[in-house]
Amino acid sequence: MNHTASLPRVDGEHPLAPAPGPTEAAPARGAARPGARARPRRVLIIVENLPVPFDRRVWLEATTLRDAGYEVSVICPTGMDYPKGYELVSGIHVYRHDLPAEGNGLAGYIREYGAALWSELTLTLRVLFTRGFDVIHACNPPDLIFLVAMLFRPLGKRFLFDHHDLCPELFETKFAKRGLQYRAMVLAERMTFALASVSIATNESYRRIAIERGKMRPDRVFVVRSGPNLAKIHPGPAQPELKQGRRYLIGYVGVIGRQEGLDLLVDAAALIRSQGRDDIHYGIVGGGPELEAIKAYAAERGVSDIFTFTGRAPDELMMAMLNTADVCVNPDRVDAMNDLSTMNKIMEYMALGKPIVQFDVTEGRFSAQDASLYARANDSLDFAANIVALLDDPDRRAQMGASGLQRVHDQLSWEHERPKLLAAYDALFAR
Repeated sequence: MNHTASLPRVDGEHPLAPAPGPTEAAPARGAARPGARARPRRVLIIVENLPVPFDRRVWLEATTLRDAGYEVSVICPTGMDYPKGYELVSGIHVYRHDLPAEGNGLAGYIREYGAALWSELTLTLRVLFTRGFDVIHACNPPDLIFLVAMLFRPLGKRFLFDHHDLCPELFETKFAKRGLQYRAMVLAERMTFALASVSIATNESYRRIAIERGKMRPDRVFVVRSGPNLAKIHPGPAQPELKQGRRYLIGYVGVIGRQEGLDLLVDAAALIRSQGRDDIHYGIVGGGPELEAIKAYAAERGVSDIFTFTGRAPDELMMAMLNTADVCVNPDRVDAMNDLSTMNKIMEYMALGKPIVQFDVTEGRFSAQDASLYARANDSLDFAANIVALLDDPDRRAQMGASGLQRVHDQLSWEHERPKLLAAYDALFAR
């Protein structure tokens, strides 16, 4: 799922290639089959909602495939710090297109997604007639990129669906209703799964949806989690000045939208202050459509002076804020979308050895386990109580942080996910 703020860039990254695993008759991953023209397997990744290499998961996938011998091209939107229409980044060909403003209402969505699909189609044709590709690897949201991929199926091009977000649930969460647009999203999701020869899910909940709602065969659905790259995100020195003269710092990194629940964190901060605690500062790293509204709400609740909102920040500031934090938080609301989604921020907090407070959601609990405390669903008072309990118990904070760091190293880092991604591709080419 794509819930990321500015993360350490991985331009120039050359991670170690994973240990060889089983493949079909090919002599090596990325190589042609015996008797075929000697060229690498060629992959075209299409992602619509974030630029590359800013999209951390997509960039890790692209560099993993590159290091396994694949030739990789990416189509994505332009964005802050990524204005170029084309550039070669660390051996990966990145093609970017402009997007209109985010749509609101049916007409706005048609304009936004129609423009994106047209740009993706024209750039796909450009790649086809220049570099070429064997696979279209589509990353949602939205679940409409299959409309581009289906045009190339008659040419023998394979289709892999990379399931980042539950689009029907995201719509329901955002607008608190279903209706025609919701049903259209369910249909688009179903058609995407129907076209895909292989899909990859970010967790077991998404895998179950691919099998049950998407009607995919279980042996064609692979779980590839969004594990942190420990070469790029790891514990480092604190910068006490970020606490703004207070004893403790609460850290948050991520998108600031409706479903991220930053208003609930503001409520928790106001409750804590009303109880006489004025020794806590809150460092909020990330941008999003609700950033200005959350700033205004913090002022309304009388706590704007204990909040630092960086907006989308340089990598160095983001890392400094989280490494300085005594506790990291994830106030995502409990809803159908967040309950089943793995949030990148949780993995990153654990990779930095930080204790966490979050609401009790299925995949959040699976990821963090003993590294987190779990507040009652959407209850700011209980969220505040858990923050205070951790701040007042340094031994417990240290124990929880160490538990999370160990879990990331042993099970959840990207190093453990690389071979799973390559296994999904082996299955795709075997078909």
